[in-house]
Amino acid sequence: QVQLIEWGGGLVQAGGSLRLSCAASGRTFSSYAMGWFRQAPGKEREFVAAITWTGGGTYYTDSVKGRFTISRDNAKNTVYLQMNSLKPEDTANYYCAAARALLATQKHEYEYWGQGTQVTVSS
Repeated sequence: QVQLIEWGGGLVQAGGSLRLSCAASGRTFSSYAMGWFRQAPGKEREFVAAITWTGGGTYYTDSVKGRFTISRDNAKNTVYLQMNSLKPEDTANYYCAAARALLATQKHEYEYWGQGTQVTVSS
């Protein structure tokens, strides 16, 4: 069993930045693709970004391209989401997830999830 814990969310004005972090338990972290999802009030959980086992490949949903950056440090069993130029529509609970895949972009591909961290962007 892999356990994930996220932190770094908070309240920020439009145009500001936040850095989310996710720490994973276990010794096989480097064998999983890692991803970030978000869920806003009244909406379903949606894909945000993903990174391959070694960090050599990344994928982003169109709405965050050029603003968000996903990265990982396998030595620290940690994945990050740097969020810049934040917009009110980015407001959501953000979840870290792990998948047994090279790269995964769909919710059903992920088998381990964190508890979520809230990001609120004001205008």
